[in-house]
Amino acid sequence: MKLEAVELIRLNVPLKSAFRTSFSSVNVHQVVWAHVITDVGEGWAECGANERPDYSSEYHSAAMDVLREFFIPDLMALGNDLQAEKVAPTLFWAKGHRMAKAVIETALLDAQLRHANTSFATYLGATKTKVPAGVSVGIMDSLEELHSYVTNYLADGYLRIKLKIEPGWDYEPVKMVRKEFGDDLLLQVDANTAYTRDDFDVLRRLDEFNLLLIEQPMFEEDILGHAKLADYIETPVCLDESIVSAEIARDAIELGAAEIINIKPSRVGGYIESKKIHDVSVSQKIPVWCGGMLETGIGRAANLALAALPGFTLPGDTSASARYFEVDTTEPFVLQDGHLTVPTGPGIGIDPIMEIVDRFAVSREWITRS
Repeated sequence: MKLEAVELIRLNVPLKSAFRTSFSSVNVHQVVWAHVITDVGEGWAECGANERPDYSSEYHSAAMDVLREFFIPDLMALGNDLQAEKVAPTLFWAKGHRMAKAVIETALLDAQLRHANTSFATYLGATKTKVPAGVSVGIMDSLEELHSYVTNYLADGYLRIKLKIEPGWDYEPVKMVRKEFGDDLLLQVDANTAYTRDDFDVLRRLDEFNLLLIEQPMFEEDILGHAKLADYIETPVCLDESIVSAEIARDAIELGAAEIINIKPSRVGGYIESKKIHDVSVSQKIPVWCGGMLETGIGRAANLALAALPGFTLPGDTSASARYFEVDTTEPFVLQDGHLTVPTGPGIGIDPIMEIVDRFAVSREWITRS
């Protein structure tokens, strides 16, 4: 395969309502896509970076810059010897920038698999045709508002509720949801690093609600702190931002810091590395689930293929398109009996709707061979 050109597209896709976490609140999904042209066909992928370096150190403009200046020229220099599996080794010299690496690897993998008439699910080793869907509920202005949102999501058929929490919005929201919706509800919380080692007693109060897990309670580099917390509380500790590679996942498991792992392909450098993290976790009997970054259909399709692997035993954040968007950039993913269907077509198994892409695109840039 030979990389001929890459189009970097920046889109502003309106959300149905504001999505608030402990670090930001957004009304528009501002996202960058990579559209690759190769000698065997084209491929598409979505970059997980936010507009600002709030979830991670990466952000849109930086991702586009490192792709433009370094990554795309390096991959074009491989000539006819390019394969998606060679992206990570070729770009290994560059520190970090995993989301930028992930988007170009995924777009190339999409092109490669379309040419081979093979789906992402088959390539990764998926064993399921449908995956259970959970939904992430942002921080609200009131308990009444939270109650209304959870009620509607459960009516839609979601099988698991995840509540975003932060200091001051933790015990009472969880208590209300557990009381109002019952002990059988699959319920978990996500702190997005909002707490410190001084908050162990605050987090231990959540033990009474029989949560599936508490996700990334502390700073991502505090692996030892998470291990100490896991010993202190009964609720299983799940790592998200801390897990950036299979090696880090292995270390965190051995230290007792990760009783469950959230795998986000964009955060770890792509789907090939995600499969390695899955395999490490399965070998250590650690459950994994697939997280999300508010992806449009282009990113959601590939996530569903990953979530169909056998080690993904918990519902993920692979919600239906209608959870976030009035209009998606692809044919919408629709919830059926609490599940989403895994695409089976070649590559990611779905195509962008160009009229919608044109509507939401705010910039388009081609990088070609010189």
